[in-house]
Amino acid sequence: MSLSRCVSSALRSRQALNRVVFPMAAMAGDVTKVAEVDRRTGLCVAPVQSRVSGVRKYSKRASARRHARSSSSSSSDSSDSEDRRKRNKLGQTSFWQRKMRTHHQLLDINKDGVVSWDDFEALIVKFKELGHLTPQEVGKFTDALRHVWEEEWGASGDPYVFIGQEQFLTQMEHVVNTKDLRKRVARPLPYFFKAVDTDGSGEISIEEFKMFYSCLGLSEEAAAQSFAVIDRNCDGKLSMKEFVKLGRDFFLSEDETRPSKLFWGPLAD
Repeated sequence: MSLSRCVSSALRSRQALNRVVFPMAAMAGDVTKVAEVDRRTGLCVAPVQSRVSGVRKYSKRASARRHARSSSSSSSDSSDSEDRRKRNKLGQTSFWQRKMRTHHQLLDINKDGVVSWDDFEALIVKFKELGHLTPQEVGKFTDALRHVWEEEWGASGDPYVFIGQEQFLTQMEHVVNTKDLRKRVARPLPYFFKAVDTDGSGEISIEEFKMFYSCLGLSEEAAAQSFAVIDRNCDGKLSMKEFVKLGRDFFLSEDETRPSKLFWGPLAD
């Protein structure tokens, strides 16, 4: 074969190789070296060599594990957030709940296990009959207790509602965690004080405190025990400011060492 024919044949072979091999390499995008070509003759003198780059393998199992970790982390964050909210809320301790049960039992005047507006009216009558409240003060006292009944106890103006302990606990938890209601939780207390301040001195003695307990259906012995604890400066008297502060603290504090825990009498079991 003549030299020209040999060269022509080699060129045709190279063109054919380019048409077949290089397009495939371009489509794959992974070929780095296809062949060694003799520069003099243009013929392939070595087998095609290629290097396929690393391929990222997709694993459903690995993806599921990542998703599970992500979901677990999200769930954990949500749980932590909920725990923080609970820790910041008032009314979550068994001690506070015990105080609220004590108060519910105290205002259950007829001792039928539930509290109705009839119980509140009976309470108003008892303090009114002491004779130390003016008609105007009796009206304000009634309005203050109506606020307690409707807003704090959740009766919504219905005089025929009967509220049990669990409903009362739920309502009071709402009260102590609501700014406006929390501010007004001591609203009736000045009228309780004025009703038993027999001499109008602005202070009540242990004897007058016993009168307060008597209207609540509690014994003189219980009054003496409570007074000994809540009279912090031991001067034998309570000012209205002290009285109201103690009564308010009873609802808001969760500190078992506070003397206010005995404001409404011995704690229920």
